[in-house]
Amino acid sequence: MNFVDQASITVIAGKGGDGRVSFRREKFVSRGGPDGGDGGNGGNIIALASNSTNSLANFRINKLVKAEAGSPGGNKKKHGKSGHDLVIYVPIGTEVKDNAGQLLADFISDGQSVIVAHGGKGGFGNAHFVSSRRQSPNFAEKGEPGDSLELKLELKLLADIGLVGLPNAGKSTLLRALSNARPKVANYPFTTLEPSVGVVDIDAQTSLLFADIPGLIEGAAEGKGLGHDFLRHIERTSVIVHLIDAYNDDVVKAYSIIRNELSAYSPVLAKQPEVIAINKSEGLNNTAKAALVKSLTTTVEPKNTPILLISAKSGLGLKELVLAAKAAKDKEASKRHRRKAKVVFRYSLPDSSGGWKIKRAGDRYLVEGRDIERFALKTDFNNDQAVARLLDILKKRGVIHALIKAGIKPGNTIDLGGKGEITF
Repeated sequence: MNFVDQASITVIAGKGGDGRVSFRREKFVSRGGPDGGDGGNGGNIIALASNSTNSLANFRINKLVKAEAGSPGGNKKKHGKSGHDLVIYVPIGTEVKDNAGQLLADFISDGQSVIVAHGGKGGFGNAHFVSSRRQSPNFAEKGEPGDSLELKLELKLLADIGLVGLPNAGKSTLLRALSNARPKVANYPFTTLEPSVGVVDIDAQTSLLFADIPGLIEGAAEGKGLGHDFLRHIERTSVIVHLIDAYNDDVVKAYSIIRNELSAYSPVLAKQPEVIAINKSEGLNNTAKAALVKSLTTTVEPKNTPILLISAKSGLGLKELVLAAKAAKDKEASKRHRRKAKVVFRYSLPDSSGGWKIKRAGDRYLVEGRDIERFALKTDFNNDQAVARLLDILKKRGVIHALIKAGIKPGNTIDLGGKGEITF
């Protein structure tokens, strides 16, 4: 399956089951009381981070995710069955955002989960509405619709070390030499079409996760080349290993091109700790090696950034590279530990404050408010008793009084947030 790190999907949580209108029917009982049961709740949609998947490819095919609806209530006050929750599995490192770009969830470890769409509540059956004033209610509530929204999924690899550099710098070869990863290697630009990750063992207890980010070119942050598609994967790395081909005509320019692209994409990346590795240096004499290091020393900031001479092919300097990367990671981890902890999940539930507002348009009065609209969704407007109950709710909440003050007249229309209408 191809690597996919972005996807857009539509999620629709389950609708709540309708309440039941029912009356007891027993032998020798001429007029049994109401016994309609409540509808079951609709199923939620839950996003769950799992290390069993490493791509969002499945969501390129299955763009609609819909949870099970709740069952309607039964007679004898039987409660309808709730719909099953639907779990969607995403790779660790996935961010979930709504259409406005608001971050709903950021998964950073296996097993983390969050409800991204809540199922609708089941409607009350007519047994629920028995009172001294209403002995035989002949209506029930409809179930609420579940949340429906567009989600944007974006995968950002969670690696300790990110390998960056121009095409043909030798990143894939280096990852093969350091780890068990087996990315494709060939001598032409953009061989790497997707990020590769490999585990590099330092000792029996310690290892680092290296990510090979596809080669960047000048203008990558503006969308040129393939590298732009994968710049996001560098954001989460603790340390950047900047790989430069020793036989590049101008190593300082090669380094500056990538640094400029990282800065243009995100100022945060420009401040990431770095280790500079000059690759393919096994054939150079000492004078040439010293000249390369000196030229970069005057360019690289900060001045204490390690600059190493390595060869992914022969193994020259690889141990020193891994130890330098680990030291930089440990130093960065110490800094981050002192910072305020980041919120992992942020999910904003719809407003349930109960507030409402009125807008007038000629002889129509629009009443907007989450709670009011929820009651409208549950109302069967073809049933006079159900409409009367809704009017009682509007009176108790002060809506009718406010409408009268706003100038409503008999025959005018009350529009309840587009969820139903009542003639005043």
